[in-house]
Amino acid sequence: MDEQAPIDFDDVSRRMDRAITALSSDLGGLRTGRASASLLDPIHVEAYGSRMPLNQVATVSVPEARMISVQVWDGSMASAVEKAIRESDLGLNPVIEGNLFRIPIPELNEERRQEMVKVAHKYAEKTRIAVRHIRRDVMDQLKKAEKASDISQDDARTLSDQVQKLTDEAIKNVDDTLSSKEAEIMQV
Repeated sequence: MDEQAPIDFDDVSRRMDRAITALSSDLGGLRTGRASASLLDPIHVEAYGSRMPLNQVATVSVPEARMISVQVWDGSMASAVEKAIRESDLGLNPVIEGNLFRIPIPELNEERRQEMVKVAHKYAEKTRIAVRHIRRDVMDQLKKAEKASDISQDDARTLSDQVQKLTDEAIKNVDDTLSSKEAEIMQV
């Protein structure tokens, strides 16, 4: 094999790990019945001509165990914030008092738990897709290197097997993370 491999496997691994870390962060926002400011982290608001995270247009706090409070800074943004919260997959219905939104966190009945599991599955699938995109990018690099005769066909095959192994490990990690979150949500 050549002295200089065309693929930095540490970088590939790091990129896949970042995708899994983002999944863990998203799943951390799915609370099992208790209010948490991070529950609203996935929500983005159409503001000032672009999509912004909710926490960049409002203050999110937790005044009590089953209530989230959202104080919108700019009154003209209130309707956009309300729309973003209602259209999120989180099933939340804010009570609006001017620029202040009070969001009661519903008791987790069986139906609500099933909804949360569906959201968790969407997050996991988004992460699997991100991991596959990383694999595709790396495989494209390998094909270009092979076509340019920078590496041999055998080396390309060996390296692509290593990339596939990293991908399989990352997907297994996603599945393990999802199943533990699913178990946490479904606990009664």
